[in-house]
Amino acid sequence: PLPTAPAAARLCSGAGGEAAAAGGAGAMLRHLARKLRASGPVTVAEYMREALTNPGQGYYTRRGGVGESGDFITSPEISQVFGELIGIWYISEWMAMGKPSTFQLVELGPGRGTLTEDILRVFKQLSSVLSKCDVSVHLVEVSPKLSEIQAVMLTGGKVQPSPEDESAYMKGISKTGIPIFWYRDIQDVPPGYSFYLAHEFFDALPIHKFQRTEKGWREVLVDIDPEVPDQLRFVLSPSRTPATQNFIQPEETRDHVEVCPEAGVIVQRLASRIEKDGGAALVADYGHDGTKTDTFRGFRNHKLHDVLSAPGTADLTADVDFSYLRKMAQGKTATLGPIKQREFLKNMGIDLRLQVLLQNSGDTATREQLLHSYDMLMNPEKMGDCFNFFALLPHHRLVHPDKKDKRESKSPLPPVAGFHELLLK
Repeated sequence: PLPTAPAAARLCSGAGGEAAAAGGAGAMLRHLARKLRASGPVTVAEYMREALTNPGQGYYTRRGGVGESGDFITSPEISQVFGELIGIWYISEWMAMGKPSTFQLVELGPGRGTLTEDILRVFKQLSSVLSKCDVSVHLVEVSPKLSEIQAVMLTGGKVQPSPEDESAYMKGISKTGIPIFWYRDIQDVPPGYSFYLAHEFFDALPIHKFQRTEKGWREVLVDIDPEVPDQLRFVLSPSRTPATQNFIQPEETRDHVEVCPEAGVIVQRLASRIEKDGGAALVADYGHDGTKTDTFRGFRNHKLHDVLSAPGTADLTADVDFSYLRKMAQGKTATLGPIKQREFLKNMGIDLRLQVLLQNSGDTATREQLLHSYDMLMNPEKMGDCFNFFALLPHHRLVHPDKKDKRESKSPLPPVAGFHELLLK
């Protein structure tokens, strides 16, 4: 059981992020300790926001360790096949929706740009299919460091800052000749027919944590430990907080719940855009369908790391609650999934793709690498079962608008690739 914060402690929610940039790993902890002593405990969401995105010392703003040398590794970093199959998913959906004349690919939190690069390679290989379509790429990225890395990977560094009056802060042309734009917020991305991609994006958004007690729901907060100087600990709010009143569903049966309001807001925006302009959204992430309780964890150097230790030096993450995302789409779009990554990739034809690559690879080392990366993506013990795919699609993509009246007149709708087997023509 967690201690209760002193009743007099003020709940600090909108705290500023001006940690001193000097001082390395300890600077963020000192900044937080000063803040907690002055204002009382903060929500887990506020703690995550500071630790990850504080302008001076935040983990993402300062380093953002993706890849072999970083703190965690993502599927696109393991195998090019992952990104290629996602590229095929978008083209398959674009064709199923009647090949609209524009195609905006919008990625939220693109990491190092590896996934976008793999998708663009597929677009180039299928350029004859997309020849009459106006394709552009729109990346939503808050980290200056990561946007530089993405620019080098995707354009060879040939980018320019955008004029002040434009919503994008940077733009360039991909190595394959497609215009790319960078934005700080999804609301800055121009409206229009768009395919959205959120790969390991939602799991890094700040969560609120709640605990059921004899006195009802209480929010889990982060405070300074009075026994140990400069050490952080979890405490329970002495009474209900605004978040407790707003985010706990009346029908909740779990005793411990994590809620990510920011994810809810973003899904509402995606659903509204898809309803208005068409397109689809594909979400791939750690997650569950409203069943798990405590999933908040840290990663540093590819190992689990105590979430309250050395803030700003580790990636903090929590499993995505797909049942919450479905609720937040508010019926504006249809939703599919979540389904396990291994099922999705199998339906997308990963086995066939692997065979082709194995046949074309001349040396043993490449073949071994291909088999190793396939195992990482598909093995239930590795990434195969812990990652899920989830999609938002316009209702008419799954049900004909006039289905009730003229059942026979319409050709059947093509199945959605990945969630059903991909039909390769």
